Amino acid sequence: MQKVFTLLLNVFLIAGCTGKQRVDLVVHNAKVYTVDSVFSVQESFAVKNGVFVAVGDNEEILSTYAGKEEIDGRNMSIYPGFYDSHGHLFGLANLLDQVDLNGTKSVSEVIVRLQEYEKAYPEREWIIGGGWDQNLWEVKEFPVKDSLDHYFPDKPVYLSRTDYHAAWVNSKAMEAVDLDPIPKIEGGKIIIDEEKQPSGIFIDNAMDLIARQIPLPKEAAALEMLQRAQDSLFSSGLTSIVDAGIGETERKLFKKLYAEDSLQIRLYGMMSVNPSNVSDVVKIKPFNSGNMSVRSVKILADGALGSRGAALLDRYSDEEGTKGFLLHSPEGLETMIKKLAKTGLQINTHAIGDSANRIILDLYGKYIEPEEDRRWRIEHAQIVNPMDLDKFKAFQIIPSIQPTHATSDNEWAKRRLGERRIRYAYAYKDLLDQYGLVALGTDFPVENYDPIRTFYAAVFRAEISESSEMGFQMENALSREEALKGMTIWSAYACFQENDRGSIEVGKDADFIMLDQDLMEASKEQISQAQVLRTVLAGKTVFRR
Repeated sequence: MQKVFTLLLNVFLIAGCTGKQRVDLVVHNAKVYTVDSVFSVQESFAVKNGVFVAVGDNEEILSTYAGKEEIDGRNMSIYPGFYDSHGHLFGLANLLDQVDLNGTKSVSEVIVRLQEYEKAYPEREWIIGGGWDQNLWEVKEFPVKDSLDHYFPDKPVYLSRTDYHAAWVNSKAMEAVDLDPIPKIEGGKIIIDEEKQPSGIFIDNAMDLIARQIPLPKEAAALEMLQRAQDSLFSSGLTSIVDAGIGETERKLFKKLYAEDSLQIRLYGMMSVNPSNVSDVVKIKPFNSGNMSVRSVKILADGALGSRGAALLDRYSDEEGTKGFLLHSPEGLETMIKKLAKTGLQINTHAIGDSANRIILDLYGKYIEPEEDRRWRIEHAQIVNPMDLDKFKAFQIIPSIQPTHATSDNEWAKRRLGERRIRYAYAYKDLLDQYGLVALGTDFPVENYDPIRTFYAAVFRAEISESSEMGFQMENALSREEALKGMTIWSAYACFQENDRGSIEVGKDADFIMLDQDLMEASKEQISQAQVLRTVLAGKTVFRR
């Protein structure tokens, strides 16, 4: 005990004699990309009570501050904590507990994974999975229920497509739903077979008919899955995320879990809104407590391009007579936006097709007050007619985009859109030039949540696995600095949080990551192999390799 007392006394005397200020953490000998207003690069910083208290060179910081913990950066690159501006935490948590069908090349491969899952979890009432994409199969057509029925006649199966805008189910899953006659669903579609019976494919709003039959996990199980998802995000360098579409049940659960400190990743929630609940949602006051903030809503205007649900101005090039569809009528969309415009809530609308983007941009322009700082967003903005691009600037609408969509979609997207329209699809540089910034995300679990893949796709317009020198429509690539800003300060701005996070500056949350590669200078190959060495949230390490 005497030794401990003597040691503490010596530390106190040394700090007192040297005049150094005591802080919680000092990081030095690093290449610190602050992402401040001049994009300065520093060497060192100090952290106290979860915020940055000083940023500068090694000599300045080390001569002024003594940290309870000190980290030698070993000349590694440090960045603000990465911010995913569009993801789905519950979706990722669920997928980690379900059958992962990403990358499957055939129906047969899907069946094998389902069989392995059932063998591992025979007690599960349903077989739930996600990630299949018929565009990767030799026969690029929607699958049917028959193959699922053959192998799983007695257990319901529900498999979400990779974009979560279509579901493939078996007959057992449809038993609890009255499908005789087959109902017409606004904003949705039930695919029928040659015998005029449901084929097993439910698109967009029609998915709810089956999805609502699936038992919800108990709170303890949900927490365990969410914590696993959180750990995965931390390991990739993400410290802040947007959950783009949470229901009332999820909002209440998040609020409880964050109040208990059971979850730590910083979360900006968008409440899902539709014509049936908008009157209730407008009564909800913005909420900001600790690491959780809810002050915005998410509207779904149309579906996805891969399932031909995105609303286009002209027909799909690979399916005669199909233009996709809106998930709500234009009148329904206008009613929601008009009501929400009278509140302090931020409006964020999923719009993929050029028709959906035009409708939403025009509605935004009709109800937004230019002098107000509303920061309304369009999520995805994948296909925007050139005649509508300047509306982002005119109405001050933030493009919230996902670079990996461009690289994973581009081969089959050309078939959907044809040579003319593909030229103004995934036009991220054009969108940046209009508004002056873009918020970058992944739409996880639709795409991989790894921010390095986001950076790579934004800059090189290719997937990490691709070896080609020239990426997809390179004229719409972002610069390295633009991509990093899109993953940090611009995403924070898109969530009204630029004064709290998104850069390494005095007074901001001490969220940062250390990488083994310099994203601003490393080669394409080096970036493809980059690894997160450490993730720090509010000055505390939450992941270390």
